[in-house]
Amino acid sequence: MSGSGTASKPRGGLGISRRKILTMIDKKKKQQIIKKFAIHENDTGSSEVQIALLTEEIKNLTEHLKSHKKDFSSRRGLLRKVAERRRLLRYLERENAQGFDDLVKKLKLKIAKRQELASRLPEEEIATETAETDEAAETTEV
Repeated sequence: MSGSGTASKPRGGLGISRRKILTMIDKKKKQQIIKKFAIHENDTGSSEVQIALLTEEIKNLTEHLKSHKKDFSSRRGLLRKVAERRRLLRYLERENAQGFDDLVKKLKLKIAKRQELASRLPEEEIATETAETDEAAETTEV
C-alpha cells in the first residue's frame, strides 16, 4: 500500500459533479417554466418550452462565468446551449412565426435583423424567379 493508508475519498464535498450543479434548474423552477410556456396541458418538449429552459440555463451559466472567468469548461457548455437555442429559434421562426414573435417578447430576447424570405433562398432560385417574372412581363407588353 502506498500513501497514508486511508481510503481515497471523493473530493468536492457532496460528490456531485460541478457540471450538474451549474446546468441544473430547480425542479420547482423548471416546472414553472414548463407551465408558463407549454402549448397544451401535457406539453414538456415543444420548441417553446425547450427554448425557455435553455434561456434559463444560459442565464445561470452567464452569472457563474461572471465570477469564474477562467472556467473554460462551463464556457464551452454555455456556447453549446446558445447554439442549440439558436437552432431551435430558427426552426420556430420558420414553422410558426407568430409563436416565435410571442416567445421572443416573453423571454425578452434580442434578435438580430430578421432576414426576408428572398434573402433566405439560395441565389439560384432567386435568379430563376426573377427571370420568370421578367419573361412574363415581356409577354404582356407585346
